[in-house]
Amino acid sequence: MYALNVFAQYGSSGNPANFNLYRRMCSDLFLSESFSSLTAYKTWSALRDVLSSLVEKVPDNKEFSTLLECAHLLAVRTSCSGHKQLFEIGVKAAVALLRYTNYLLPDKAFYEAGIACRSIGWNNMAFVFLNRFLDICDAIEDGSTDMLDHSDFADTDIPYDIMLPEDHSVQEDEREEAKEWVLAVSMDQRVQQVLNTDERGCYEASLVNINTSVTSPQCILTGYPVLRGEVVFRNTSRVANKDDWNVYVMARKVTHSVECQDVLSYLLQITGAPSNPSYSNQRQSVKKEERKL
Repeated sequence: MYALNVFAQYGSSGNPANFNLYRRMCSDLFLSESFSSLTAYKTWSALRDVLSSLVEKVPDNKEFSTLLECAHLLAVRTSCSGHKQLFEIGVKAAVALLRYTNYLLPDKAFYEAGIACRSIGWNNMAFVFLNRFLDICDAIEDGSTDMLDHSDFADTDIPYDIMLPEDHSVQEDEREEAKEWVLAVSMDQRVQQVLNTDERGCYEASLVNINTSVTSPQCILTGYPVLRGEVVFRNTSRVANKDDWNVYVMARKVTHSVECQDVLSYLLQITGAPSNPSYSNQRQSVKKEERKL
């Protein structure tokens, strides 16, 4: 946290001599900070801002651009905590983060994605992700990824080449609870070990269509592919899923969430205003969900 506070206060530098400091700062925060709690929002938003400033100075550095995407999705994920109408957007961000498990702690990322999916009833996805989490826990104990079975992720853009941490990044009681849940639902015929698919017939969070090799644009809010119904912006080619964007914008208006406002301010700063906003269809449903809280 000290390094983050220093860079947040004095700004980042594009000097390559500092690159290892940024890498170490990110890895330390990925280990120590929550991926889901609202209390972690300030950390992820500060890291996002530091990395955004850095990427402006070294725009061709893929590593730091990817770390920026991780920090941004973690900021989105944590900003959704405590707001029922934003739960699904937060879950999508947690799932999209699995695309970067060669940068994140893989056991923590799969655990968080599995628990998030379970929280909204996506039990098939939860089963797959928590199974993977438990397999990675075994690999950490063995010190090797040789026995990992990648078949569940063969047709996805979730990487196989993960770096095992030296020790578990998820607490033992949480590991045991996940194991008990996986064992219990493995006996439930209603739960299948399959990932959700979309209209392409592909894993729903995959940017790449495995059947055509076409890459869809990534939603700047959730990290999911944008297939139709996009929000376009004035100063960038990046887009957002219209339904998710509208729900998020209207939820910010209803809840007056400081965190959601900060996410939107960051996105509008880098993209400009939407060229085709459309919030009216979401206003009534968002207010209805808020009254349920």
